[in-house]
Amino acid sequence: MKPVIVVHGGAGRIFREREEGCRAGVVRAAVRGYALLKQGGSAVDAVEEAVRSMEDDPHFNAGCGSVLNEKGEVEMDAIIMDGKNLDSGAVSAVKCIANPIKLARLVMEKTKHMLLTDHGAHLFAQAMGIPEIPGEKLITERSRERWKKNLEPDSNPEEFQKDLGTVGAVAIDSEGNVACATSTGGLSNKMIGRVGDTACIGSGGYADNHSGATSTTGHGESIMKVVLARLILYHMEQGMSPEVAADTALDYMKTRVGGLGGVIVVNKAGEWAARFSTKQMSWATVKDDNLHYGIYAGEKHIQSVDEALASERAGF
Repeated sequence: MKPVIVVHGGAGRIFREREEGCRAGVVRAAVRGYALLKQGGSAVDAVEEAVRSMEDDPHFNAGCGSVLNEKGEVEMDAIIMDGKNLDSGAVSAVKCIANPIKLARLVMEKTKHMLLTDHGAHLFAQAMGIPEIPGEKLITERSRERWKKNLEPDSNPEEFQKDLGTVGAVAIDSEGNVACATSTGGLSNKMIGRVGDTACIGSGGYADNHSGATSTTGHGESIMKVVLARLILYHMEQGMSPEVAADTALDYMKTRVGGLGGVIVVNKAGEWAARFSTKQMSWATVKDDNLHYGIYAGEKHIQSVDEALASERAGF
């Protein structure tokens, strides 16, 4: 099996001055994940590395760059899933760690549970030796300004939910195993303790070697209502291609509950799709040593992965 990785940097509206940074971020993540796959790394390794790269990139609403809750704090959710055995690990409402996706993988591999939240996740992170960092280190000036604007009496919270950028990755490795990973800071000015779709298996992501893997982004409450990630895999199990399955599920979510979003998908044959019902979604994929990436519907840039790797080494 030839390895494939697909990543997204969130569906919604991406302001023009941020487009270049978002494109660069998803390309960097895809190239780093693919490099692991080419070295014989697992799909789980690849999706964790890709998501960790985007958590460290302040252009995205995950890790450093996460939006703030109603009290001005960062609370993050993440999930990872191994399609070989359906093992999954997730964390929700976590604070003061740089890479929630790393903690989610530890939940999957070091506990008998699938989801740890808030204080319990914090205690587990300490037990696993995950470094604690000051919460302020995760807060960008952009996130702080967004939070302040949403506190104003005449603010329109819906307007400031745009240009957020949940991140995710799906991959298939040379052994034919699939995996998914998703990470987010959630909704701006959300209630304390709010958990969206990202940490919920079947909503924020799902991976099964029998069908494929998907990671979702968009309005979390809508995604949870239709269990979007699992719905896409169900459609593929009925014979749909990744693209048709993604479009069918996104259309159902839009017509049934009025929700918009985006998805990345890879099936067990290595076919992939990056689809969205929002205005934009930053995405990138590497297959057959070719990199594809874009933001707008119909936009697809292509270059060799060697060129992209050279750019990455030069500090892309």
